[in-house]
Amino acid sequence: MQSIAVLETVLDWDCIKFDVAIFSKRFAGLALVAAGMIALMACQSETDGPVTQSPPDTPTVSADQPTVAPTATSTPVPTPAPQPTSSAPPELERSIHSVELSDIVFDTFDGSSKRLSAASNALIDRLRDAIKPIYSAQYEDAGDGDWLGPDDVILGYVSDDGQAYAYPIKFLNFHELVNDLIDGIPVLITYCPLCASGVVFDRRVDGEVLVFGNTSALYNSDLVMFDHASGSYWFQTGGEAIVGPMTGTRLAPLASSMMTWGDWTALHPATRLLAREQGLGTRESQYLQDPFSTYGDYLNGGDDRYPFPVDTDLVSDALRPAEVVVAVAINGSERAYPPARIGDAAVNDVIGGEPVVVFSRGDGPIATVFSPVLEKDGRQLDFEFANGLFTDVQTGAVWNMAGAAISGELEGIRLTPLPSRRAFWFTISISNSDVEVYAR
Repeated sequence: MQSIAVLETVLDWDCIKFDVAIFSKRFAGLALVAAGMIALMACQSETDGPVTQSPPDTPTVSADQPTVAPTATSTPVPTPAPQPTSSAPPELERSIHSVELSDIVFDTFDGSSKRLSAASNALIDRLRDAIKPIYSAQYEDAGDGDWLGPDDVILGYVSDDGQAYAYPIKFLNFHELVNDLIDGIPVLITYCPLCASGVVFDRRVDGEVLVFGNTSALYNSDLVMFDHASGSYWFQTGGEAIVGPMTGTRLAPLASSMMTWGDWTALHPATRLLAREQGLGTRESQYLQDPFSTYGDYLNGGDDRYPFPVDTDLVSDALRPAEVVVAVAINGSERAYPPARIGDAAVNDVIGGEPVVVFSRGDGPIATVFSPVLEKDGRQLDFEFANGLFTDVQTGAVWNMAGAAISGELEGIRLTPLPSRRAFWFTISISNSDVEVYAR
């Protein structure tokens, strides 16, 4: 793999242009994947070719290290999270799996690929964390986000104590995973650029706190994570272990949302922002562009345009493959809401016997999901959207996209946010064949 030697390159693949920020040699392979999925790697040779990335730096901080909560300061503040305690996770137990091993494909970052069914342990070791996750996140003030434009997209999370956190997609494109401990909750912020899948998970499973790394592999064109405790492989969109001792185990999603930086800071002016400088030796300039900004349009432009293998028999044709949906699961039932089709609206719905309300905006597109039952007195509200405002029918109070009443007799009241998953339709459909699509 030849490293890229210019400050900015524009690659044109099938009439789709991708602007690519240029990285050090360590990220050159990833840059080419993002730039146009050159050569459709899954169709390339099945050899243990050389890997261009240097070996990953293995975190060595103790799993018992306490977390220091971020404070309001203009400089990045480290927030240590539980770390791997050994130099490497256990060897992958391939005899236990819920999907075909050949359906998991490693990007070797040298123009070729390798299926897990034929990959050597040496190759697996070399590719582990080649796309470097964040194990100890550093944050800064919203005012330090001058590298973000108002239309840049972020994955947002609000902790139980009301503190908001923003994770820019331009950053997550190149790191994909953030392990953290926020307000006592071990969280995993995840994002897969190939399926626009942004999900925040609780890292606890049966009382054990897991720490996650990146395998550099994909399952149905979605990133595959591994946990350091068992070495099991996990399908990111589904939050489900698919190979190894934890196969069949699922992570619990937490409430999160994806929207523009401008919208997020308007709703959460005191938000903490994931800093560009994370002590990884990367250049801050690499995060100034989003090489995937037109990728969804490309996927929707024709049949079978996936850069890595996707079992299209698993993809429902209810929506276009790269249509953005926000999926909500309650009591074993899941419904997907496509905000671009719903438009500007308040959707009053019931999932698994529980009431929900979805605040949808067609531009973005974005959607936030809440329980319409007030914690204060148990009243259930009904909502509508008219004249550019979300209001509840019972009192006429005006509400914002963050689920907060901003005027009227309920001013200051906040709705309880509900866990959701935001992603392209194809990967939500694969993760749950029983998911329903909301239709107005």
